[in-house]
Amino acid sequence: MASSKEYLEYVLELLREVNGISYKKMMGEYMLYKDEIIFGGVYDNRFLVKNSKSLADMRLREQIPYPGAKPMLLVDSEDPEEIKEIVMTLLNDLRK
Repeated sequence: MASSKEYLEYVLELLREVNGISYKKMMGEYMLYKDEIIFGGVYDNRFLVKNSKSLADMRLREQIPYPGAKPMLLVDSEDPEEIKEIVMTLLNDLRK
């Protein structure tokens, strides 16, 4: 099932506290980038981010974005400040 443009727009609104967010549509889903670093995506109308040791304390649930993929973490918060913390923590790990 492909993700809807409306759900992408909802996720982008949740990410409004994070500057430099962009996306690319790929095979019916949307990859999310910050400063050209891919950190997550919208898969089957779910907002998922890459897994990171630094996110372990945030109690995010693992989800499989598509068959055969590595598990990612489901972001089910609607708090833009909490989402900013998740994304910035993850990006610190990805930049290492």
